[in-house]
Amino acid sequence: MAGIAEILVQHGYAVVFAWVLAEQIGLPLPAVPILLAAGGLAGADRLSLGLILAAATSASLISDAIWYQIGRAGGARVLGWLCRISLEPDSCVRRTTRAFDAWGARSLLVAKFVPGFNTAAPPLAGIVRMPIAQFVVFTGLGGLIWASAWVGLGWAFATELERIAAQAASLGRWLVAVLVAALAAHIAWKYVKRRRFLRKIRIARITPEELNARLARGDDVLVVDVRDRIEFEAEPAIIPGALHMTTEELEQRHHEIPRGRDVVLYCT
Repeated sequence: MAGIAEILVQHGYAVVFAWVLAEQIGLPLPAVPILLAAGGLAGADRLSLGLILAAATSASLISDAIWYQIGRAGGARVLGWLCRISLEPDSCVRRTTRAFDAWGARSLLVAKFVPGFNTAAPPLAGIVRMPIAQFVVFTGLGGLIWASAWVGLGWAFATELERIAAQAASLGRWLVAVLVAALAAHIAWKYVKRRRFLRKIRIARITPEELNARLARGDDVLVVDVRDRIEFEAEPAIIPGALHMTTEELEQRHHEIPRGRDVVLYCT
């Protein structure tokens, strides 16, 4: 924290802007410590609170606009690519689209506080063709709320942050080692859970090539497309003869699925 504070004192608002822009674009550079430190310096009258918020909000808005255009041009495959590089790709797309479908543009107000959703929300807005003016207003407000929360926290606890920085400086490399070990342990646990999950369901999985071969042979197979509404509307192409229903509709429409044949479900 002490090192961050010194960098901010020397280079100020440019560091806040560049760091927030890099994080929101997708680089693994957490902006929260920068915002907390900047808020602490504002509380000590060493930086302007208004200029800090302006730098953070504008950087957030620029990155969101870039992702919006990528989503608008690339369609649903952009969201699929983002989720494939996450730690929980099997549930990422569905969790993200459900949240966006339920709250619409209002979800952009809190998206940056939700891990995973913060990166996926802007391209998803582009995928569903949200009007650009509406997107700018809501994502801009969301960026301001997010920046204000962390900068305000640093401003309110400026004295305490100075004490924390002093203690962190005394711990030195030990603190860095502990943080790196904690991050590595978290990633390893997520990976182990995912491998266990995949082992459990592997017997019930079929590859696209295997399904295509069975359909080509004329096997008695029913394909059910269980993509969420947003995913289906963004990319309405469907396997010929497949039945489309969301997972929420399965209970009400289960009678449409015959019991005497193999059934293959697919999503993204």
